[in-house]
Amino acid sequence: MPPITRREFIRHGLLAITALPLGAGILSSRALAADLPLLDPSSPQAQALGYVDKAGKARGHDAWKKDRTCANCMFFDADSAGCQLFPQNRVAPEGWCQAWNG
Repeated sequence: MPPITRREFIRHGLLAITALPLGAGILSSRALAADLPLLDPSSPQAQALGYVDKAGKARGHDAWKKDRTCANCMFFDADSAGCQLFPQNRVAPEGWCQAWNG
């Protein structure tokens, strides 16, 4: 293997330095999600999807079925209590909305 030139060394070093913030952002995304505020059931986004913080409160809703909660929905991230449908907030694991998908 031929020795690396000064120009290649500098180029690879600059690439590595520019990639550091990207890696740090990926690693800290879960920590940042945990700092998000809990979704307010009275907010317009929550009401549009019929979100409630306790699944039992949705019993009268046509789409409600027993044992369906945010915790077992495919949109829920258990590590951060985040929901893909409400990216600016955390949701209650025992909550529910009409977009539930297992």
